[in-house]
Amino acid sequence: MTGVGPTSEHAPSPAEAPLPAASPAMERASRLSFANMVRSLLPLVVICLLVVAWTAFRQSGDVGVRTVDPSSTVHLAAARAGYQVLVPTGLDERYLPTSARTDAGNAAEGDPVTLEIGYLTPSEEFAGFVVSDNPAADPVASVLDGAQERGTVDIGGDRWTRSTTSDGETALSREADGVTVLVTGSATDEELRTVAESVRPYSG
Repeated sequence: MTGVGPTSEHAPSPAEAPLPAASPAMERASRLSFANMVRSLLPLVVICLLVVAWTAFRQSGDVGVRTVDPSSTVHLAAARAGYQVLVPTGLDERYLPTSARTDAGNAAEGDPVTLEIGYLTPSEEFAGFVVSDNPAADPVASVLDGAQERGTVDIGGDRWTRSTTSDGETALSREADGVTVLVTGSATDEELRTVAESVRPYSG
């Protein structure tokens, strides 16, 4: 006689045994730990974002603008020129010098000398200054050849000829003793006048 006895039953294996339910206290502690971690990281994230934003803001105004110190170029031109070199002096710091060139480096005694300085003006336009004892020098001829004279203006006690170039820009020029001084560019007339009015003999 066979029958179902106790030997037909078996105890559940550890894998089959149900896991003990987490206590409410443990669940609450887990939630609090995550919230504390978020709260501790939040100030650091905010600081990082502020630093990135400030850096981007500082750099955004300088994109594409590279300033130069024209003093060595001016000094070279003044040392080689056979005339009193003139140069813009005491301009507002918002007039940023972005280029300075001279052909004085290859000039022998008695050769003409041309000096050029370019500025980025407060309105973010270009104002170019040129002084030369060579009327055929490219920085002079490329501006004044074909320009239409529009009368004269008194700037700082000097009489300047006001012209409109073939590019439609304003040019202010004056000539004395074979030396041409020129201010031109896409800057406003007021800014060009400011540069012209600042021109003084270079004193070294």
